[in-house]
Formats: sequence, C-alpha cells, structure tokens
Amino acid sequence: MSRLVPYPVLSLMLVGMWLLLTRVSLGHLLLGSAIALIAGRAMATLQPAKPRIRRWAPMLRLLAIVSLDILRSNFAVAWLILTGGRHGRRRSGFVEIPLRLRSPSALALLAVVITATPGTAWLEHDAETGVLLLHVFDLVDEDAWRHLIRNRYEALLLEIFE
Repeated sequence: MSRLVPYPVLSLMLVGMWLLLTRVSLGHLLLGSAIALIAGRAMATLQPAKPRIRRWAPMLRLLAIVSLDILRSNFAVAWLILTGGRHGRRRSGFVEIPLRLRSPSALALLAVVITATPGTAWLEHDAETGVLLLHVFDLVDEDAWRHLIRNRYEALLLEIFE
C-alpha cells in the first residue's frame, strides 16, 4: 500500500482541495484521486526527510496565532489599498531578519506562514548566515518586524522542531 500511496495524508488533502476548488462529482473525485496519486509518487521520488516534531502543543498555538494574524492582515491590507494608506505615505520595504532556525521543515513552515500573510513575502533565506529577506507592503518599523518574526513565529517553531 505504501508503494501505491507513499504519502496518504498528502494525497487525501490534495483530493479534498481538488473537490473544494471544483465541484463534488464522481468524475472530479476520480480525476482528483488520479492527480493526488501521481503527486504522491512524484513526492516519493524527491525523498524528502521526514520532519521531526518534538512537541505538538505549540503547533496548536501557532495555528491559532497564524489564523488570527492572517485575518487581521487581510483587513489591514484591504484598508491600506482602499484608503490609500496613511494619506499616501505608505512605504514598502525590505527587512533582513537573522533567524536561529536551521531545520528545513521549520524554515519551510515559516516561509508558508509569512507568505500566506497578506502584506508580507518571504524573498530569500541565506542558509550560511541564517538571514531571511522579507518584503513588507507597509513598512513602518523594521525592528518591530524583526521582533514579530523572531518572538511570535520563530520561537514557537523552535519549540516544535528543534
């Protein structure tokens, strides 16, 4: 069974996403299942390392924090776009953030969190120095962004993965 479906959770999630994005019918269920099986086999050829999760409780806290941050950021970015932002003084910018994270799984999850939050984008991570380059849609205070990423997200990811 593991040869046919090497990543069952991934395949199941892909089928679910396919049905959410299209419509629920037998044809779409079969097509989504075929695509999920092919994607699972493709993932198996990449042979990614299995993530080692040390603690599960901070994962729930991180999920709650990220969900609230995404919701709040959606409203903030919409407000900036609709009103022109602080009387036209909105300033986009780049922030370099030194990270302590080294786990590829933790870094990947941080990249997803940052990029899924409207108004921010993960641009680059230098593995040697551990510095993340972040783009912020409305940059007011660089130190506040460093503090937010390091203390709000990275601290929990360190608890979870390292």
